[in-house]
Amino acid sequence: MSKYGKEILIGIVPVILVFLAFVGVNVIPLIFMTVLLGSLFFMTRMRGGTMGVGGGDRRGKPRAPSFLTFEEIGGQDRAKKELKEALDFLIRYDEIQKLGIRPLKGILLTGPPGTGKTLMAKAAAHYTNSVFMAAAGSEFVEMYVGVGASRIRDLFKEARTRAQKENKESAIIFIDEIDVIGGKRDGGQHREYDQTLNQLLTEMDGIHTSESPRVLIVAATNRKEMLDSALLRPGRFDRHIEVDLPDKKGRLHILNIHSKNKPIAEAVELEHVAEETFGFSGAQLESVMNEAAIYAMRDEVSHIEQRHLSLAVDKVMMGEKTDRESTKEERDRVALHELGHAIVAETVRPGSVSQVALSPRGKALGYVRHNPQQDQYLYTKEHLEQQIMIALGGAAAEEMFYGGRSTGSRNDFEQALNLVHTMMDCGLTNLGIIDRQMVTKEELMKENAAILEMLTNSTRELLQQHRAVFEQSLDILIQEEVLSGDQFRELLSASNLQLA
Repeated sequence: MSKYGKEILIGIVPVILVFLAFVGVNVIPLIFMTVLLGSLFFMTRMRGGTMGVGGGDRRGKPRAPSFLTFEEIGGQDRAKKELKEALDFLIRYDEIQKLGIRPLKGILLTGPPGTGKTLMAKAAAHYTNSVFMAAAGSEFVEMYVGVGASRIRDLFKEARTRAQKENKESAIIFIDEIDVIGGKRDGGQHREYDQTLNQLLTEMDGIHTSESPRVLIVAATNRKEMLDSALLRPGRFDRHIEVDLPDKKGRLHILNIHSKNKPIAEAVELEHVAEETFGFSGAQLESVMNEAAIYAMRDEVSHIEQRHLSLAVDKVMMGEKTDRESTKEERDRVALHELGHAIVAETVRPGSVSQVALSPRGKALGYVRHNPQQDQYLYTKEHLEQQIMIALGGAAAEEMFYGGRSTGSRNDFEQALNLVHTMMDCGLTNLGIIDRQMVTKEELMKENAAILEMLTNSTRELLQQHRAVFEQSLDILIQEEVLSGDQFRELLSASNLQLA
């Protein structure tokens, strides 16, 4: 209702009531009904819309995506190719019908958070020129039994209705975080979850691929192992597409996309940034470019430089620099701890140390920055043992100079334990090829202790050989708070010459 319509109504209603009272009509019931209807109207408006089927307000109203194409999604070439092939079943329906191919009913996108699953679903709608309905799994879960199932029915019905109204041959329904409603049924008391999942299974079974408009379900999750097997079988989610972390080529593509609207200095090498961001997701890479722009703004310069990108990588990886003030003893301990990591890293992998820093960042009081390495997805036993030694180097250095450890080694020990677990699972220990669930806890603990004890002793021996490096590097690191990789290697080379 327009502004003037409301003013006219407010003016007319009292006049009518006065006139009716003047002619002898009892207006009290009319006044009561007017107040009641007005209250209901404004309550409905305040709650955000009309009431839907099932008695709940449609807070989870399906929403249309912003315009997006596959070319605007960086990396993920394999995943995009697989998805396009599946979507072609909607576009080239007559051609696939001649070959007797049954169009797909569902596509499941799986992978770590931030890899672009939701973006790919939005691009799918543009690619197929389909009606697009999007909802999150949490929108179907309520404390009242039957509400979630009702919303599932409404979603499918609305998708078909909208496709018919817009004269489109297909509709895509995207459900993000489907593990919320599609989790394994364990026979417990979660009746609302089970009914919602059962309704989704029923709706997917009711999708007839020969009918028009055709409906395709696209769902996303980063916890595929939690989904019910009935949901994953062929005939429901026919394609499972892994949207994994990008490789170096993919990371460079993503960085180039997010640098288009930013002033980048000519000397900047985004390829170098792609090399040192191994394991970053697309969301993290976007954050790197954004943080680099913020650093450039702080420095009041007109272009983003390489140093801004380097600082942004550190911030996304470890957090912002903090202004914690620590005692001299703490600073000395942290410096020796980080030098222990650096000495082991440079010894087992020459040229790997880029910087040793004493400045607090995030929860870390200091850190060692490593030079970018080649993307690696296959690891040998020797490589994993070297990585464990690097993790143990900080605690071993503290023991050398202080006779004991500190709480600063907690994350290092977690990393070492995870690597030992990886070795066990991959049959790289004296236990051989095992299933950890079939081996007693005592055996696992014994093997775990033996591996860590052996590598801790090797780390201590290595650091003792380079004790002079600690003494020469400590004062420089305490004063300047940063020791470059080249400076560190010069000190290490001098120590090696003395040993020779």
